[in-house]
Amino acid sequence: MNQPRIALITGAAKGIGRAAADLLAAQGVTVVIGARDPHRGEQAAAAIRAAGGHAHALTLDVTDAATVHAAASWIDGRFGRLDILVNNAAITGSGNAAPKDALDRVPSAVDVDLVRAVFDTNVFAVITVTNTMLPLLRRSPAARIVNLSSHSASLTMTAEADGPLSGLVSAAYSPSKAALNALTLQYANELRKNTGILVNAAAPGYVDTDINGHTGVLTPAQGAAVVVRLATLGPDGPTGAFHSQEGPLPW
Repeated sequence: MNQPRIALITGAAKGIGRAAADLLAAQGVTVVIGARDPHRGEQAAAAIRAAGGHAHALTLDVTDAATVHAAASWIDGRFGRLDILVNNAAITGSGNAAPKDALDRVPSAVDVDLVRAVFDTNVFAVITVTNTMLPLLRRSPAARIVNLSSHSASLTMTAEADGPLSGLVSAAYSPSKAALNALTLQYANELRKNTGILVNAAAPGYVDTDINGHTGVLTPAQGAAVVVRLATLGPDGPTGAFHSQEGPLPW
């Protein structure tokens, strides 16, 4: 009898992370909800269990290495391995502001400390979480790492003068996601040999979440579909790829 897969999702108490947890649990994956707020994390896990899935909640602040290491120790003690890591936790630097109101991210006026804070969560913390979880992922026969990126990370699409992203001017969020894409490629290149670990970046689209003041047009479940697809790839699936639900995106 095959053992159920174990997935850790950061920032999974709400939004796309929560939707990915719901969808993975519906496929029989045991989901570990990583959340800064333990109460909200447990609420999410309890809802999944009430729906018939298997879920646990862990207090996990991706910018606090102590909580990351504690989460790895708990997963090791409980399961001995990790099959899926979804690096979902992210911030914009603008609170709940919709992109058109995010004036604090305009390059000519941005506070560099805000940029540092965004990169700390969206890039540097991904390194911390991934490297801490890699010993557990290496024990899986077919581990998958999915990094939550954005269409705005695409330099090709952003460079279109009159393209759909030309009005989204950001010195913090978009560059951080472009850096995350580059990091995704570096991990994929390192791990593609002799590990079976596939590492990809997912662009969920413009999803109705707190991060954009609920101005998005897609539901969290619609946005999470590509995340789940990349998290459950077969052995012949891509690695070092940047995908939306519609397919590959240009770098």
